[in-house]
Amino acid sequence: MDLDAVRTFVSAADAGRFQEAAAELGVTQQAVSKRIAALERDLAVRLFTRTPRGAELTIDGQAFLPHARELLRVAQRAAASVQAGRRPLRVDVITSRGAGSGLMRAFHQAHPDIELDVVTLFEIDAAVAAIRSGTIDASFRAVGAPGHPLPEDIVSARVADETLHLLTGPKHALAGARSVTLDQLVGHRIWMPGIAPGTEWAAYYDDLVAEFGLTIEATGPNFGSDALLDTVADTPALATFMGEHARLVWPTAHGLRRIPVTGPTPVYPHSLVWHRDNPHPALPVLRAHLATAAPAPNAPGTWIPQWAGRG
Repeated sequence: MDLDAVRTFVSAADAGRFQEAAAELGVTQQAVSKRIAALERDLAVRLFTRTPRGAELTIDGQAFLPHARELLRVAQRAAASVQAGRRPLRVDVITSRGAGSGLMRAFHQAHPDIELDVVTLFEIDAAVAAIRSGTIDASFRAVGAPGHPLPEDIVSARVADETLHLLTGPKHALAGARSVTLDQLVGHRIWMPGIAPGTEWAAYYDDLVAEFGLTIEATGPNFGSDALLDTVADTPALATFMGEHARLVWPTAHGLRRIPVTGPTPVYPHSLVWHRDNPHPALPVLRAHLATAAPAPNAPGTWIPQWAGRG
């Protein structure tokens, strides 16, 4: 059913004259007559009777009018549901316990009037596809990893460099250290079962291993952060890396230690990724908010992979 014809019918019914409906709609009286005639053909009924005073609804027209109004209301709600600015800003944070989630919480606190829809997508290629399709508006990612170039219509800006800490149990050989250098980690087993081949974080840790000769193991099933913390707490030979902004809670009895890493300090580069033509009015607000705390690239004493240098 042609919504323009339905809209014309409602306008004519309210005005009582085709000429006034035409003026309201900004079309000719002939166009109004054609639209009404087409709607009557679709419905196989007469909707109006012409009288000296104008146009009066027939019994069928009176019956159709409330449904026509509802059709227009439904169409308006359907359009509003996908119009930028009338729906939440949708942002992928990868994981609810990571830096991206923390950045979005801070944004929400600063801009509580902006409605948000926070989602978690696993792979960067899936996130980019969702950005291009309009399913999401932005994503927090480490960009530039080999095999995952951003398409020309996708842009990014570095918004946070997250320092990595070493996490050990109380009986680990380095548990008492106030800080450790990357050279001191050579020969120690660093267990990170959440590293999935092909991801940007796998590329990050592959480069870290290659450059500093570390031993990072991703063996065994990934039962989540709670199981990882339990194992590290109980196994003196294992340690793991954890971002400084990771929001994890463990039992006091675990005795886990967070130890700064230096010489240089490895940082994980988080970038906001979005489509260059995204029209959502809240996206520039988010970008401006993140830009106020964006890191200076390649800060002295820090390390990132070469492919992440322009992310």
